[in-house]
Amino acid sequence: MVQNIFNIGEREDRVLNIVKAKFGLKNKSEAVALITKAYEESFLEPELRPEYKKKLLNIMKGKHLSREEFEKTVG
Repeated sequence: MVQNIFNIGEREDRVLNIVKAKFGLKNKSEAVALITKAYEESFLEPELRPEYKKKLLNIMKGKHLSREEFEKTVG
C-alpha cells in the first residue's frame, strides 16, 4: 500500500465526504480509490483502432471449424 499526503480544496473535500457517505465507505482513502477506479474505467480504457475493429469483424464473419472438424483436417 502506498501512502500519500496531499492538499485538497474545501470543495474537493466535500465531494469526498459525499462519495464516502453515498457508498458507505469507512474513510476518504476508500472514496479516493473508488473515484480513481471510476475514472480509469471511463477515461483510460484504450479504444480499439478502427483498422483492428474491421479485422475483428472479418474474423467473426469468416468460416470457423468445430473442434472435431479441426482434428480431422489436422490429425
